[in-house]
Amino acid sequence: MSTRSWMTRKERRATAEVPSADESGVLLDGDSTPGDPDEIPETPPVSLGKRFLQPKTFVSFGLAAFIVYFVVRGLGIDMDAVWEQIRGANLPLLAAAFVSYYSAILIRSIRWRMMLKQVGIDRAHGYRLPGVPGTFEIVTLSLFANCVVPARLGDAYRSFLLKDRSGASFGLGFGTILAERLIDVIVMVGVVVTAGAVVFGTNVPGRAEQAFLLGLGVVILGVLGSIGLHVFRDRIEARIPERFAGHYRRLNKGIFDILRRPLPFAALGVLIWLMDGLRVWLVAESLGASLTIPEAIVVSMLSALVTIVPFTPAGLGLVEGFMVWLLPQVGVPQDTAVAIALIDRSITYLSLILVGLPLYIFNVRRDVKHVRNDLEPATGSN
Repeated sequence: MSTRSWMTRKERRATAEVPSADESGVLLDGDSTPGDPDEIPETPPVSLGKRFLQPKTFVSFGLAAFIVYFVVRGLGIDMDAVWEQIRGANLPLLAAAFVSYYSAILIRSIRWRMMLKQVGIDRAHGYRLPGVPGTFEIVTLSLFANCVVPARLGDAYRSFLLKDRSGASFGLGFGTILAERLIDVIVMVGVVVTAGAVVFGTNVPGRAEQAFLLGLGVVILGVLGSIGLHVFRDRIEARIPERFAGHYRRLNKGIFDILRRPLPFAALGVLIWLMDGLRVWLVAESLGASLTIPEAIVVSMLSALVTIVPFTPAGLGLVEGFMVWLLPQVGVPQDTAVAIALIDRSITYLSLILVGLPLYIFNVRRDVKHVRNDLEPATGSN
């Protein structure tokens, strides 16, 4: 009986994902070989489950619940009136808002796949790059992870899933995500400044200005950090332990191969953020609220900016509270603002739980099934 027949899928990948030049064509630079089996010692499903059960996760959900309670009690919101408006919402417009949100995720998935190909994660370089449906699944699962655990751990989970499915280095994939985040924040600030100038002129509300300044600060830190990482890359590499040097080089490659040619990704970023504004506008229209497209863009962008510091999973509580405060600043009644916030977050948060949880369970079962099949001895082996 062959010893290889008893190897698990992970062990087979560890041996199979370091192909010769004849097997996979041109490899990535330096030691960026397909596969990096020692980077993450724990399987992502177990890791994500453990993260969810950690005390800080429950603390973050408790904080979100406190914020929601404080907003409802502090503003004296009539929840009966809110539910009445929600029950009377226009369902076709809500369906269009739902489609707009998931279309934006699809565009985000296509863009990330373009990024992966730009850094050399494709079949020509020996990687099993998933197609658009597979990439969409990975991005959706990462957003689901962000909804159930704090600190944007979904980004790391996305890199892990990419590594598992394509054989690409975790560091290389994570580098593309960091570049994606920086591009997104820069584009977001540009879009919100343009739309905000139309909506507010020079009379920007205080908290809206604070959210904008937070985003601007992140942009400045991100740009300065990227410049420093690039300029001092050799010095940094010389100071880190040798066992991490390869990971650092791959992370740098993932970041700067994208930032050298960012314009196509930035253009798609504009489209993604505009679709987010369209979603908020459709939700408002479904309730009969008077909200212009520029106002909807400002509301969606500033609400997204408050999630930059991830105190709670996917900004739960923070986003709702900010929307309830901001919408009346553009003329929306308080009760209607609450209804808009609840419906919009049902699309961007609750629906991700409803879609992501079955998808996550399916992936866990599929992985367990593969491991069991790989552990079974192959019949007829010598």
